[in-house]
Amino acid sequence: MAGSSTPSSLTAVTLLAALLLFLNPSNAQLTANFYAKTCPSVSSIVQTVIQEALQSDPRITASLLRLHFHDCFVDGCDGSLLLDNSPTIKSEKDAAPNFKSARGFNVVDKIKAAIESACPGTVSCADILALAAQASVSLSEGPYWTVLLGRRDSLTANQAGANTSIPSPFDSYNNLVSKFSAVGLDITDLVTLSGAHTFGRAQCKSFNPRLYNFTANGGPDPTINPWYLTNLRKLCPQNGDSSFLADLDPTTPNLFDNHYYSNLQKIEGLLLSDQELYSTTGAATISIVNSFSFDQSAFLNMGNISPLTGSNGEIRFNCRKVNWS
Repeated sequence: MAGSSTPSSLTAVTLLAALLLFLNPSNAQLTANFYAKTCPSVSSIVQTVIQEALQSDPRITASLLRLHFHDCFVDGCDGSLLLDNSPTIKSEKDAAPNFKSARGFNVVDKIKAAIESACPGTVSCADILALAAQASVSLSEGPYWTVLLGRRDSLTANQAGANTSIPSPFDSYNNLVSKFSAVGLDITDLVTLSGAHTFGRAQCKSFNPRLYNFTANGGPDPTINPWYLTNLRKLCPQNGDSSFLADLDPTTPNLFDNHYYSNLQKIEGLLLSDQELYSTTGAATISIVNSFSFDQSAFLNMGNISPLTGSNGEIRFNCRKVNWS
């Protein structure tokens, strides 16, 4: 009920509205009931497999959402990220933003196998990523939304595009704005979609440069709360294990909520690319972070990231390789 909603729940709902429009681009060929007759159990299959994975891997929901983002930023939401290397394909998995950090592929495989058993040759891997993103947010106490479906799978990958198009944890404010603009997304979309860092983990190497020798005189990034800096240095010593994990949100690391934004206000954003949204002098994103509230109509332009539909692409039998390869 609207009258009983808290600021946190309202923010989560508006954030999800933005995710919905980004992850389900506006396209007449995408529909909520696309598999109603051909695979009516698809959503429940996806959720069941992810629930099982959560029993041993609390990170899996954030990881699956990240897979979908990284897929959509490169030539649209087409499942290209899932393709392994082959004689004709250079996998996006080996691109810098994904190498040894993108994870959850085994869970996608399990989802695909379960769906193929129930509905052979029917559901695309691209749609599986979209459904997995929704289920992951819902299972992390975020709101539910209806996923529009009907995507088809790419026949190739774009490793070079993944290296240049996907936002980096080291990106400056201007670089972030530029990368989002390149796929038709504005600064409101940037702030909203960055809010997906409300759960999940990041390796020390993703933020270590902020902790040591960041400034000209060898000091740390000044846009880190001193107590937070102390804690991060304990987790990630200068010559320590660069693959060690830290929570993106130190307060509620496994929940989908609005703490991401309050962390930025307290200069406790883990990644440089996150804190840049609030600590860059004169940045237009500061007021958006402060508001925690967005006009849903501002996210309609996310539909510019178009999936393959109709007769384009294919429905892969195995998400890791194109058919008949």
